[in-house]
Amino acid sequence: MKFGLIVVVVALVTTFVAHQFIEDPGYVLISLGGHTIRTSVPVLLFGIATLIALLWGVRQIWLAPRRLGQAYGRGRAERSGKKLTAGMIEVAEGNYARGEKMLARAAASSNAPLFNYLQAARAAHLQGRDERRDEWLKLAYDETPEATNAVLLTQAEFQLDRGQHELALATLRRIEENSRDHSYALDLLGRLYYELEDWPQLEELLPRLEKQGRVKPEKLRTWRIRVHAEQLGAAGDGDAVIDEWQRVPRKLRNDPDLLDAYYLALIRTGRHSKAEKDLVAAIRSGWSGPLVRLYGLVEGDDASAQLKRAEDWLRQRPEDPDLLLTAARLCLRNELWGKARSYLESVLSVRPTPDAYHVYGRLLTQLGESDAAAAAYRDGLDLAATGPDTTAIPHLEDVEG
Repeated sequence: MKFGLIVVVVALVTTFVAHQFIEDPGYVLISLGGHTIRTSVPVLLFGIATLIALLWGVRQIWLAPRRLGQAYGRGRAERSGKKLTAGMIEVAEGNYARGEKMLARAAASSNAPLFNYLQAARAAHLQGRDERRDEWLKLAYDETPEATNAVLLTQAEFQLDRGQHELALATLRRIEENSRDHSYALDLLGRLYYELEDWPQLEELLPRLEKQGRVKPEKLRTWRIRVHAEQLGAAGDGDAVIDEWQRVPRKLRNDPDLLDAYYLALIRTGRHSKAEKDLVAAIRSGWSGPLVRLYGLVEGDDASAQLKRAEDWLRQRPEDPDLLLTAARLCLRNELWGKARSYLESVLSVRPTPDAYHVYGRLLTQLGESDAAAAAYRDGLDLAATGPDTTAIPHLEDVEG
């Protein structure tokens, strides 16, 4: 509609101007350096139009090679992109070898082959071809030196996936030299220290990870709890246990895993009196099955008083399996074999656990019932193998001796 209107308007204007020039073509006089040029307006306009057309044609000829090159480049990039896509599809479908070859071929015709080489390295990694994987990564680095961190991070991921911890550590330290506090490199370094169980290094790294904010708070909390739990377990004496506990942030001190680690460390280092006092206070402030079970491991100064306290709790919770197991252990300390047997058989009827069978086997051994004791130990091992119980105390055998 608009185009038609424009055509009509142009036609009318052209007709009007042509009519005017026919009646009066006009007169143009140009004087330049002693020379004069006389012509009519239509001729002058035609000359100007011809000159413009000539200049436009020359410009098009001048630009033609560049435009042809650009068109060729676009076609080449489009073909390379299609090869890259096809190669990635092959890798995604599990055809790693074919995908690697297609990605490599696409790199040769790509203006930016970095991504091709990185994906080819991934395909080689998935085939277990580590040497060829590293060759592709080297090509990626040589082709794009400014992408050093990207290449090294990719290499570190592959090394971590393959369990090549020492190589991964060396790679991540190179990134540290290039870009200290690189958020993703720190995340990978945290994962590496966790897998290596290098708790001092992980503890030192945690503030930097927290500052970067890349690692999820839940993971940081898990790592921090594990660090403190392991260090509590490694403490050499009671003073070291207490010092380590003072280093635990207050917001983490109610964590069940840390509490277990703390009380077990106190028991292991012979600080039974403090363990008993702190456990009683903790249980009174909030009933906890794991803490109740730990109370049964404490060898306090007065075993009879410990048993009395446990039986007072039993009046309020007569079927609590954790409390029944604790009471049974305390009965064993007080050499009340019959009462211990009654408690243990109640536990096994309510919630059989490897711990309960272990204690039951000890009692039966004490009573001289060797066959029954062997059966109890066997049942406990079978139950532990099937794994239905997730409430056993860590390192329980080490504590009981």
